[in-house]
Amino acid sequence: MRTTDNNGGKHLTVLQREDNPASLAAIAEDLQAMANKNLRDLQRENPDLLVFPQSLGQYHDDIDKLPVFSLHEDMLLTTCNLMGFIGRNNTQLTIASRFSQEGEDSDYFLHYMLQKVFAVNIFKFDQTPSKENIWDFLLYLFPYYLKKAYSQGLYKAYRREEYNDANVKGAIDVKRHIRANIPFAGKIAYITREHSYDNYVTQLIRHTIEHIKVHPWGSGILTNDGEVRDIAGRICFITQSSYKKNDRQKVINANLKPVTHPYFTEYKMLQKICLRILRREKLTFGQEKDKIYGLLFDGAWLWEEYLNTILKDDFIHPENKTGKHRQYLFDNFQPIYPDFISRKENPKLVCDAKYTPLEKQKEYGENSERATSIYYKTIAYMYRFKSDSGFLLFPHEETNINERYTIKGTNGKLTKLGLKIPRAAGSYSLFKDDIAQSEQAFAQYLGSSS
Repeated sequence: MRTTDNNGGKHLTVLQREDNPASLAAIAEDLQAMANKNLRDLQRENPDLLVFPQSLGQYHDDIDKLPVFSLHEDMLLTTCNLMGFIGRNNTQLTIASRFSQEGEDSDYFLHYMLQKVFAVNIFKFDQTPSKENIWDFLLYLFPYYLKKAYSQGLYKAYRREEYNDANVKGAIDVKRHIRANIPFAGKIAYITREHSYDNYVTQLIRHTIEHIKVHPWGSGILTNDGEVRDIAGRICFITQSSYKKNDRQKVINANLKPVTHPYFTEYKMLQKICLRILRREKLTFGQEKDKIYGLLFDGAWLWEEYLNTILKDDFIHPENKTGKHRQYLFDNFQPIYPDFISRKENPKLVCDAKYTPLEKQKEYGENSERATSIYYKTIAYMYRFKSDSGFLLFPHEETNINERYTIKGTNGKLTKLGLKIPRAAGSYSLFKDDIAQSEQAFAQYLGSSS
C-alpha cells in the first residue's frame, strides 16, 4: 500500500493495490497494530523500526508524541510528517512525500532531500529500475554514520587466534597439538585472544561496502566524498586477509548483539545500519509473525536540514542537539533555537521551517494549539531579536508563493514563503534542474528581504 505524508485522510479501499490478494480485514488488522500509537513507544517496543533522526522530539513538531498514522473506525488512514516505510506480517505501507508523482514508485523529492542533507551525489540514478525499494534509503545514511564512527578511531576488539609455533603465549590447544605436531618438532599449538582491528564489526562494515559497490547506484556513495573513500579503503585494507563473500551470513550473526563498548559508542548506530542494508530482504519478506519493522524519516527535521543547505551562507542555523549558535530568551537562561536567523543585522530576519502544508489554511481558530505552533513562536522570536520580519518556510507544489500578514498594532510582518517543488519532471535529472531554479528564486526573495 502506498500513500503520502499529510494525506488529509484516505480510505483503505482507495489505498489497497488492485493486485493485493489479502482481504481488507487482514490488512486492517495489521495496520491497527501500528496505528494510533505514540512513535517513541512504538520504536522502543520494536527495535527493527528505525526512525531518523534518532533525537526524536527536538525539532519543534513533537513528532515523538504522534503516531506514524491514525486509523479510524471508518477505515480512514491519516498521515502526518513522517515519510518512509512500515510493515507488519505481509502488510507494507509506504509513505511517500506529498510531492511524489501519483501512480509512480519513485519519490524524487525525498531522494533529493536525503542526497542534499547527507552530501551524496548519485550519478546513475536515472538508469536504475523505476520501482523503488525503501531500504535503499539506508544507503544515504551509511557515509554519514561511517564518518561519525571513524571519528572515534577504528573499532578494536578481542579476537581468537590460533598459532602453531615455538613462541607459546596462550592456552595450549592439546587436540590440535597432537594432530599437528606428532612426532614433536619444536612447535606447539596454542590459542590467544588479541586486540585486533580485523574483527566482527569491521568485517560487517567491509561486507556492507562490498554490497554497496554492486548496487545499481551505490558506487557513487563511496566515491563522492574523499573522507568516505579513505575510510572505506582503510577498512578494506585491514580486513583483506579475512574477508570472504560467502561468510556474510556468519558475520551478520556475529553482529546481532549490539556494540556496547564504552568508548566506541558511535559504532552502535553504524552496526545497526549495516545490518539493515545487508538483511533488508529478510526484514521485509521473512519477518517474524506480528513483528513491526520499517524505516521512517521525520519530514520536519529533513526539511529543516535541507533548507540549511540552501540558506547557510546568509543565515545562522542554531542546532539544539550540539548547542551550536545557542540563543537565550532571557539574560543567560532559557535557551532557544530559532530555525534560521539572518547573519545581517539590518534588518534582522527570523525564519521558521514548516514541513506541514501551510498553504491550505490561514486561521486556526481561537485558543488553538495549532496557531501557537504555526504563528506565535515565530512572533516571539521576532520580538526577542527586535525584528519586524518573520518567515514561515514551507514546501509548495505550484509555485514559489508568499503571503504577508501584518501583526496588528505593530510594524511586524509575518510571511508564509513557499518553495516550489516540481511534480511533473519526467526524470530525476530534470527534477534536479527544475528545483535548482526554485531554490535560486527562493533564496533571492529572502536575500532581497534583508
